Amino acid sequence: MLEILYQDQDIIAINKPAGWMVHRSWLDRNEKIVVMQTLRDQIGQHVYPVHRLDRPTSGTLLLALSSEMARALAQQFELQQVKKTYHAIVRGYLTGSDTIDYPLVEEWDKIADKYAAKDKPAQSAVSSYQGLKTVEIPVAVGRYPTSRFSLVELTPHTGRKHQLRRHMKHIFHPIIGDSKHGDLHQNRAFAQYFSIHRLMLHSSSLSFIHPATKEPMTVCAEFDEQWKSLLTTFS
Repeated sequence: MLEILYQDQDIIAINKPAGWMVHRSWLDRNEKIVVMQTLRDQIGQHVYPVHRLDRPTSGTLLLALSSEMARALAQQFELQQVKKTYHAIVRGYLTGSDTIDYPLVEEWDKIADKYAAKDKPAQSAVSSYQGLKTVEIPVAVGRYPTSRFSLVELTPHTGRKHQLRRHMKHIFHPIIGDSKHGDLHQNRAFAQYFSIHRLMLHSSSLSFIHPATKEPMTVCAEFDEQWKSLLTTFS
């Protein structure tokens, strides 16, 4: 059963488990368990996706219960009217707060985007971060005798593909568990010590305007048990 965070006659929000695809994709034809199918069976009606949440990312996922609501919500995402808050574990000590204004070239998938035009210029991409807690573990990586990690709050102000993962790599604090944009050696050290093998990125909340009632809403998703256990080691 998927954890339902909010539901009314127009919209539904769930706490997406890490590793779940939102919908079936030809990128993984063998995957049978996906959010949309499972949620449809759980509530007994069709659901419509309105935004992206990568397969390895956990947390708040918003869906509509009609095509009209889906279009209205999708427009808020496209116009950057939805406030998204994430939490992540990153390499190294990252303290304080700052804004990352670093344009990103479109990131293409070799299969899904095989025929897409590849000559688009870099697009504006802005994210902000707030360092929250840190931890140091007795696992050597390279010439360093220990490994350091930080819990950070992240807010993407634009919606580029893998924006947070790419921005954190840009400032040399990649998100732990990121196999494409992360640090392989730090990922291994983290997994070895904590026995957690996943992307440490969680969609904590979404704030938006309800398309039907016009009221402002914020939906929050709690950390899962792995996250909760891990955070007891941070100070």
